[in-house]
Formats: sequence, structure tokens, C-alpha cells
Amino acid sequence: MAHVYSFEKLNAWKESRIWVTWVYKVTTDFPADEKFGLISQIRRAAVSVVSNLAEGSARKSAKDQAHFYQMAYSSLIEVLNQLIISNDLSFLSNDKLSEGRILIENLTSKVAALRNAQLNKVS
Repeated sequence: MAHVYSFEKLNAWKESRIWVTWVYKVTTDFPADEKFGLISQIRRAAVSVVSNLAEGSARKSAKDQAHFYQMAYSSLIEVLNQLIISNDLSFLSNDKLSEGRILIENLTSKVAALRNAQLNKVS
């Protein structure tokens, strides 16, 4: 059996992977001329969430871990902003925006808890 890294055990990372798939699926319906605009930006920010969770888990100090978890949190907020703009432009339905917001709220809670746990180790 292959080695399981610490990030693979994080519920926030597991759920973020599922959420990234959701992001990719909802952005497939965006206009083709947004391929290098909003679609690319939203997808990169979504992948950044799981990447920062993974990278943060590999850092030795609690302060460094907290920094990467904060970056993941910030990327979640970035995606929410971009989904709102996509809704304003009628690229994303109200239902999909609501669904995305619920998913992001769940993830931000988990990522904030990870960040805060590391910050509490620093204080």
C-alpha cells in the first residue's frame, strides 16, 4: 500500500477535492470566450485551495502551517467573489450560486479551524 501523507487525512482537503470537481463542472457551462478569463481564474483559485492545504500540512512550524491554511481560506473567498460576479453576468444560476456558497461556507469553517488550531500552538 502507498504511503498516505498527512494532508490526505485532512477532512478539509478531502472535501475541497470534491468541491474542486463541482467548480470544474459548473464552469463548463460558461461562455467559451471566458475560457481564459473567469473560467481559468475560478479554476486556478479552486485548485489553490487544495494545494495550499497540502503544502501547509508539510510545513514544520505551526506558524507556517497557519499561513498556508490562511492562503487556502483566502482562495475560497476569491472563488466566492468570482461566482458572485459570474452570477451577475448570468453565467451562473442563482441556484448554483447558492449551492456554491453553502459548499464554501462549509469549507471556510473547516479551513479556519485548521488555521486557528495552528495559531493557538504559536501563542
